[in-house]
Amino acid sequence: MSLDKATVARIAHLARIRTDDAQLDALVGDLNNILGFVEQLNEVNTDNVDPLASVTGHGLPMRKDEVTDGAYPDRVLANAPDRAHGYYAVPKVVE
Repeated sequence: MSLDKATVARIAHLARIRTDDAQLDALVGDLNNILGFVEQLNEVNTDNVDPLASVTGHGLPMRKDEVTDGAYPDRVLANAPDRAHGYYAVPKVVE
């Protein structure tokens, strides 16, 4: 299947896309390339392939939904530029 210039102009009109002749020629080429690729996909034999609901086929790992302190404050504060009493220390910004 390929599209001619008149068909692409009609599609552009229906989609309310303003095109000039130079753009129309490029659109004809682009759309025909896309249709050619779709026709290539139709040639792939998928008779013995189950349909996919997910590309991974795996569920997400789940953990308990609970709030904890992480139990490792030293590791959390290891990269803090300044700390005080086990917390990040930041400069006062409001008087």
